[in-house]
Amino acid sequence: MATIAFILLCHKDPEGIIEQAQRLTAVGDYMSIHFDARAKPAHYQKIREALKDNPNVTFSHKRAKCGWGEWSLVQATLYAVQTAIRDFPKATHFYMLSGDCMSIKTAEYAHAFLDREEVDYIESFDFFDSGWIKTGIKEERLIYRHYLNERKHKFWFYKFLDWQRRLGLTREIPEDIQVQIGSQWWCLRRRTIEAVLEFCDTRDDVMRFFRTTWIPDETFFQTVVRHLVAEKELRTRTLTFLMFTDYGMPVTFYNDHYDLLLGQDFLFARKISPEAHEVKRRLGQLYAAKGVDFQISNEGRSLFRFLSGRGRVGRRFATRFWETESSLGRERELMIVVCKKWHVAKRLAQQIREKTDIVTLEYLFHEEDSALPDLGGIQSTLEKRTRHRRALMRMLFDYYQTDRMVICLDPSGLDLLNDFCGDRAQTRLLEVECTFTDDYLIGHAKRVELAGEQTSQDTLDRLLPTIRHDITFESDQIRDSEFENHFRIRESRDAAENAPALARFLSIPEDTAKEIVALDHLFTD
Repeated sequence: MATIAFILLCHKDPEGIIEQAQRLTAVGDYMSIHFDARAKPAHYQKIREALKDNPNVTFSHKRAKCGWGEWSLVQATLYAVQTAIRDFPKATHFYMLSGDCMSIKTAEYAHAFLDREEVDYIESFDFFDSGWIKTGIKEERLIYRHYLNERKHKFWFYKFLDWQRRLGLTREIPEDIQVQIGSQWWCLRRRTIEAVLEFCDTRDDVMRFFRTTWIPDETFFQTVVRHLVAEKELRTRTLTFLMFTDYGMPVTFYNDHYDLLLGQDFLFARKISPEAHEVKRRLGQLYAAKGVDFQISNEGRSLFRFLSGRGRVGRRFATRFWETESSLGRERELMIVVCKKWHVAKRLAQQIREKTDIVTLEYLFHEEDSALPDLGGIQSTLEKRTRHRRALMRMLFDYYQTDRMVICLDPSGLDLLNDFCGDRAQTRLLEVECTFTDDYLIGHAKRVELAGEQTSQDTLDRLLPTIRHDITFESDQIRDSEFENHFRIRESRDAAENAPALARFLSIPEDTAKEIVALDHLFTD
């Protein structure tokens, strides 16, 4: 059975470190602690004194003075790993933790999880092609040498970087190394750790290279492990649940996140607020529990994106300078069906295709796999379609050799509506108003991964009013925009009542419009 040696990097909160060590080792696991050499000596002595009689706890044989983004964080990890390998010969797995981490499963569950597959868990993505780095310097992390801490000496950090650029002082990446990047929170098997340490002893060139890269804790282990371990024995993921805001800051968890944390497909979570005493107490008790059944819904990240994004009203892609004065064409008619229930709009679109000669396209700005012709690559991704929306529509008009076209949009695409309705082309909107039962909204939440099959009813009960409010809010935004030529059909009306609005929207006879909306199952979920 798996036995874990936790590699704990920490620099504060001695009471929390003591509790964490006692809790995680009480079930037979081990811990190797590296306490930052820059931290208060009294705190370090307090931790050592409290844990001196615990045979499952050891302390790094050396301590590094750690700085964010520096090699010192990797060196500290290596010190703690070396000590753990020496002192814990029975450890089968080595798991990186920080003082802000908490277990969100039982030890029984964690051990069974690790026993399930003979693999290593570490994020390991191609440094140059993965897009893992969102902001800041990228290639410069590697091809230039970094001796200063960017946070402590920002001016001189970038001055030194600029001097290297001007003088052309780039360096080569070791030839047989393909640099990888990912989270520093990994879980590796014993034989992998032993291979990494042997690699460190034999590859001085690689060690020299990484010692002067920037933020090597995101690249060193990720690269070396990928170099040493077969692809089939790697799982490119972390077992520690963590999220980041749009500003690159870690999301902090509090007392009311307990149920959410337990439902994630991870063994630990980071960061737990120092003030979240209740959730720490409950998670602490949980680790030693037996026979606990976890319902994994794994909706944490999508739920966070959904809730944090609700306040960002008016966000849109900036108009590209070459499209500022572009138009779909004065003589063209663009008819937009706006509907939250995509299956309803698609049925309506199919009816329009069958009963008229109007070209009809479905959710081309929302569905990656929409059926579109090859337009030279502009149609290849949702991002490209949205960024070059007018150019795309002009090309579609030209491709189908028509001046009349129907497309479907989700009500959340207010920026698209504003753009198209501001065009010189003749634009008309048809808003399809549907009723939304709780069962439908639950299904919607699962489809967009706000909830999973195992999400608790309590979570759903709290989530449904928010989703319902969002749907109403999107509809209100459209109405408040006061678009011209805005028509509506409603699920609550019969075909005779809906036909006139559809006829004016499509500029077709009312009899034809009535045939279209008379479909028996048009609004069926």
